[in-house]
Amino acid sequence: MNDRFIKSPYLNHAVNAAFEGLIKPALHPGYFLFLEVAPKSIDINIHPTKTEIKFDDEHALYAMVRATIKHSLGQFSIAPVLDFNRESSLDTPYDYSNKPPVSPTIDVDRDFNPFSATPKQKNIDFPYKRDKDTAHWDSLYVGLNDTQATDGSYSPETHLTFESEQVTGSLFEEQSPVSAQLTFQLQNKYIISPIKSGMMVIHQHLAHQRILYEELLKNITVHQGVSQQLLFPLELPFSIPDMQVLQKIQEQLEHTGFVFGAFGEDTLSITGIPAALLEGQASMVLEQLIQDIMDEVPDAGFSQNDLLVRSMAKSMAIKTGVALNSKEREHLVNQLFMCKEPSISPSNQAVIITLDANDLDKKFI
Repeated sequence: MNDRFIKSPYLNHAVNAAFEGLIKPALHPGYFLFLEVAPKSIDINIHPTKTEIKFDDEHALYAMVRATIKHSLGQFSIAPVLDFNRESSLDTPYDYSNKPPVSPTIDVDRDFNPFSATPKQKNIDFPYKRDKDTAHWDSLYVGLNDTQATDGSYSPETHLTFESEQVTGSLFEEQSPVSAQLTFQLQNKYIISPIKSGMMVIHQHLAHQRILYEELLKNITVHQGVSQQLLFPLELPFSIPDMQVLQKIQEQLEHTGFVFGAFGEDTLSITGIPAALLEGQASMVLEQLIQDIMDEVPDAGFSQNDLLVRSMAKSMAIKTGVALNSKEREHLVNQLFMCKEPSISPSNQAVIITLDANDLDKKFI
């Protein structure tokens, strides 16, 4: 190393790794390595006799030595090589291996002139022979320039009438003017949506419960609740038993989007709430949640996460009597039908009913 004798078990292992498969395990190759490195990159004070040194980047030097030796062994055909990518179709066939090559012949028509009126082309064969008697296509256009056609053919004064094709059906169903508005609201409680067979009635409060239920349950499961940070923390007072309940479900609440500050003895600090929750609803949602947990019958078949999500969805859902504009109604309907079970609320109530047009006709008989 830099013209100084050293012994390095680490580099010796690199050499033996390069010879792997070429010599028997009990044998070792003889070699001399002449290495030059920056003096600052080695430490020679690790052994009293100065025959062993420490490299700053041993892994890089190991890889370089091993790769260089393997390249040299392959370059001088010491290591056997198998070429599996050889294309046998490019080999010369046995019948032509001993034959002298024959230069191709080129036949050029030196009299060919592309600008002449009748160019001369030799040795041109058509796959289909043309009949000389039917080769005069000009005869098909005789009489087109006459003012009156005597044989019933076309003339400029002839008026052509085209028979229109009868439309038997349409690929897409034509929408009536009523369907321009997709949804209606009845008594600020139900959303009416016309369908082909009649109309669909959706309970807006139960529908929003189903949407929030599946969204919050997903957030708790995958731990990806979306939270909105508050400008000023909320300081909410709770009793000591209520604070104990909230501490037990703190992790689940954080997964839904709540961000808590400090848990006091009777005061709770909130710095973030779920994205679908208004700041003024935070206290009501937590109070209803505590009440539902205390009123829940033990071993009722619902997990704690399910109970928490059902309670929060019920408190956060749009209430009956809230007026919705057309965009809000359509968004609610679209979100509902993206749910896994859009027809049933978290409390097993019907969310959608369908009124058939035939049932309405019977009312007017």
